[in-house]
Amino acid sequence: MLGEVITAIVTPFAPDGSVDVDKFRELATHLVDHGSDGLVVTGTTGESPTLSDDEKLELYAAALDAVGDRATIIAGTGTYDTRHSVHLTERAHELGVDAFLVVTPYYSKPPQRAIVRHFQEIAAATDKPIVVYNIPARVVIDIEPATIAELAEIDNVAAVKQAHDDLDEARFIAQETRLDLYSGDDNITLDFLELGGVGVISVIGHIWGGQMKQMIRRYQDGDVEAARALNAELRPAFDLLRVTTNPIAIKTALNLLGHDLGGFRLPMVDASDEESAQIRACLERSGVLERV
Repeated sequence: MLGEVITAIVTPFAPDGSVDVDKFRELATHLVDHGSDGLVVTGTTGESPTLSDDEKLELYAAALDAVGDRATIIAGTGTYDTRHSVHLTERAHELGVDAFLVVTPYYSKPPQRAIVRHFQEIAAATDKPIVVYNIPARVVIDIEPATIAELAEIDNVAAVKQAHDDLDEARFIAQETRLDLYSGDDNITLDFLELGGVGVISVIGHIWGGQMKQMIRRYQDGDVEAARALNAELRPAFDLLRVTTNPIAIKTALNLLGHDLGGFRLPMVDASDEESAQIRACLERSGVLERV
């Protein structure tokens, strides 16, 4: 298992729009000090589509150097181009990352059999674990259970990040395959644990990593009622993610808390005044920011 709370880390940008590697190192250390067992670097939350390969590789190296001895480093190397994904996976493998998060090809809308081919090609480029990232809200296509079963036959495909609230599909992954099931949406983590899931690839772990870790630990230790109570306490965090498109809300929240991570690369934009007010209100309700 790659960990229970794996945070999909945001990418800090300097005022000139370049990647701020020093801030990234600081944030990576902060996350591992506050509940994260691992980090996904250059995932959706890291604005991966707008990062160059060189920037991605620089971030993988920085994560390994900063926290690689204490946390699992998972490189987000999936794109809509299989050849490009293979190349990036090979380069990240050479750097020494622990595993790879590979999204279903977006925009291209490949048929199910092509999804299998895509993962076969990428998995052949490394002997390290592959996490299948199923997020139909962003890529249009859902990886169907029969396709998941085929992917489970690939030796180093180890897990699925299921950012999809279909509980029947989640149950199939957890109970009918050998793959580890990770929640890809924070608010359904407890539901997935009840089906046999092992943890979450998280966004709110940036701020509430310790609470998320405690909730999972309570559940795994058999204290289900305590886990449910902790999950209920996280509602303001779940509400924060509904304010606007990820990663705008979480990076804005981190900046409000003083992390100074900069802005966004287009097509992501700064939160509006109204969105910022809603984000602040969620932080205040959660108790992590004082009311003003």
